[in-house]
Amino acid sequence: MLALLHTSPVHVPVFDALRDEAHPGLRLLHLVDEDLLRRARLAGPAAVAGDVRARVREAVDGGARAVLCTCSTIGGVAEAAAAGAGVPVLRVDRPMAGAAVAAGRRVTVLAALESTLRPTAALIEEEARRAGRPAQVRTVLVEGAWARFEAGDTDGYVRRVADAADAVADADAIVLAQASMAPAGRLTTTTVPVLSSPRPGLAAGAEAAGTATTGGADGG
Repeated sequence: MLALLHTSPVHVPVFDALRDEAHPGLRLLHLVDEDLLRRARLAGPAAVAGDVRARVREAVDGGARAVLCTCSTIGGVAEAAAAGAGVPVLRVDRPMAGAAVAAGRRVTVLAALESTLRPTAALIEEEARRAGRPAQVRTVLVEGAWARFEAGDTDGYVRRVADAADAVADADAIVLAQASMAPAGRLTTTTVPVLSSPRPGLAAGAEAAGTATTGGADGG
């Protein structure tokens, strides 16, 4: 079983649908804690590290063989929780970051939340160092998008994100930093690759859940 730690309930049906499409038979345990993102935005991701560890432990106690954090803001904190978890703990956006680095040197990160920009840029830079590749990361806050998300205007939210992606120039890859932004990729007209995290992230989580062994630790 793979546990998914979400900071919004909107992710539950998205990952269920991806599971049904690409990983039939994979059992998912959804843990939703919206307060983690609220507090991380106010005080920084480190402020919720203890609670993230507690939710990871809850997942393991519930039978999870791996944990996938779907929130980019707290992804680094979640990975750090692997040290005492006994199962792999992964962040959903790491495979996307690796793909962005492989696409070219110039990477533009779009986010609807300012708190997501720095962690995502740092992740891409980390993946670039791992790959021995140069990376020039530019970050863009999609103004007004998060207000639409919070208001339940999903169509307006992804439209703003898609328009922001289409406005990007001089990039080898465009990264949609938050999992909730993924549908915008279908609306863009840019010729630059637009990368999102749910599909490759779930694939990595499914692989980890299939190979995890009780008693080992893996930071993903």
